[in-house]
Amino acid sequence: MEVEGISLRQDLRNIAIIAHVDHGKTTLVDALFREGGVFRENQRAPERLMDSGELERERGITILAKNAAVQYDGVKINLIDTPGHADFGGEVERILTMVEGALLLVDSAEGPMPQTRYVLRKALEAGLSPLVVINKMDRPDARPAAVVDQVLELFMDLGAQEEQLDFPVIYTSAREGWASREQGIRGSDLDPLFQAILRHIPSPGGDPAAPLQLQVTTLDYDDYQGRIAIGRIAQGKIRAGETVALARDGEVVERPRVARVFLAKGVGREAVEEALAGDVVAVTGLAGINIGDTITSPDDPVPLPGIRVDEPTLVMTFRTNDSPLVGQEGKYVTSRHLRERLFRELERNVALRVEETDSPDAFRVAGRGELHLSILIETIRREGYELGISKPEVILREEGGTRLEPYEELLVEVLPDYVGSAMELIGGRRGELQSMGEGSAGSSRLEFRITSRGLLGLRADFMAATRGYGTMHHVYAGYGPWQGEMGSRTRGSIVATEAGEATGYALHNLEDRGVFFVAPGTRVYPGMVIGEYTRESDIEVNVCKKKHATNVRSATAEETFKLASPRLLTLEGALEFIAADELVEVTPANIRVRKLYLDQQDRRAKRRG
Repeated sequence: MEVEGISLRQDLRNIAIIAHVDHGKTTLVDALFREGGVFRENQRAPERLMDSGELERERGITILAKNAAVQYDGVKINLIDTPGHADFGGEVERILTMVEGALLLVDSAEGPMPQTRYVLRKALEAGLSPLVVINKMDRPDARPAAVVDQVLELFMDLGAQEEQLDFPVIYTSAREGWASREQGIRGSDLDPLFQAILRHIPSPGGDPAAPLQLQVTTLDYDDYQGRIAIGRIAQGKIRAGETVALARDGEVVERPRVARVFLAKGVGREAVEEALAGDVVAVTGLAGINIGDTITSPDDPVPLPGIRVDEPTLVMTFRTNDSPLVGQEGKYVTSRHLRERLFRELERNVALRVEETDSPDAFRVAGRGELHLSILIETIRREGYELGISKPEVILREEGGTRLEPYEELLVEVLPDYVGSAMELIGGRRGELQSMGEGSAGSSRLEFRITSRGLLGLRADFMAATRGYGTMHHVYAGYGPWQGEMGSRTRGSIVATEAGEATGYALHNLEDRGVFFVAPGTRVYPGMVIGEYTRESDIEVNVCKKKHATNVRSATAEETFKLASPRLLTLEGALEFIAADELVEVTPANIRVRKLYLDQQDRRAKRRG
């Protein structure tokens, strides 16, 4: 079929899946695979197939966009899994260039959430055709009619075009494996969803006889095949073994030879001799390829415009670890190792920025948010690296002589008893209440506009104010006026003065000083932050002190002390906690907080000077 001279692939659909965390995106994809015949009837299918990374499985989020394919009624459906968090917007913006439609998955009780709003806005701006799926219809508190109304309001708020507002709605239970076109009617399979995809998602266009145009949107790597370039063919065709032109910034930079061409099949790839316009392909043999490059015809090169992503909003300093425990838990500890790893990350993480500093041991790393950077830290930590991380700082701008800072849309759900505490806490950080309504399971839903600075360290205080019964989500909302100086952390640090192992005896005697991050037997060193002090200033203590042995009691008597459980810091918790003169020490085995200057005299001199 052709429309205005453009060939349409009726045998193919490319669709991005958009959903908030825990709304059932990965479960739905699993169900589509099962019904689409990706697995044999007697084959045990693994769960959460699209969450391929270790961190993705642990956190239940999508970090890297991935594509898979399923066949239905003679049509190949490429499913592109998009990250659900704005911090991975670099992935989102690239992936949306490969598809014609977007499947918006929304929980039948919770409704659309902030991360849904961000990715959906990008999809609507790209002109994609939406298909709305109300999932978890098996929930006893499902309220599909109200949720559909909320989705419509969201579309209007985001400036959707008239044809986008007329979106089809499918009701599903991904866990039970059924879909229905109508509320209140339980389906028997997922056929209604498959049929809606074929009916409402446009076929990809592109002239297969035109000169080749393929923009690289994602990079992968294989130990045997090297760098793998992934993207959708805009026009033309690509063959294994042919010579192509590689264009960057509008100019041809080299003419390499394609080694192999792959198409998605299930959750894997199959090698093909040729791929046509509309196909999402993976290409090997192009060693110098980068994200945003165009693979085009060497005889008639037609470069595509480069990929633009939103600029970073948060920066941290990554430095080599210089604590007394350096090298005891990791394999890579030198500045050369750290530099090579950070610049290698730039090859696939286009939303990241890395700058060298005056010190060869420190690098300024900017990203889209705290989650974006913490995922990078956690990834390289697990690869065997040791490093120190500074307190996050927002990136300010100057426009027309006005100072601007990044803002976020914050959504919190709390029990009615804690609404006042939540509003007082967020208001104290200059958050402005935008709306208030009913949430899921009898909770109250509050929406705020708040600066990114106001969010730093907020989560721990919010959980304390709501006694652990609150949830919070936020998404980048652009730049706005600078809000002036804000108060910093209201409690100081408990700092160790001696090297050794923390003892129960010392911790028991110091319990009234604050909350500790260490347990008996934890190795500590001078300058290591081992707890949060009850007052605003810091306090220095010896947690290695032992009880002296006497004729009456043995030195092991301290083992009978009953101590409060320590607060074990996660990476995000440590980054939220640290002050400007502190670092998070990250190793494959531990996450510690320490002072930037470990020596007590150096810290005092710095405060004086």
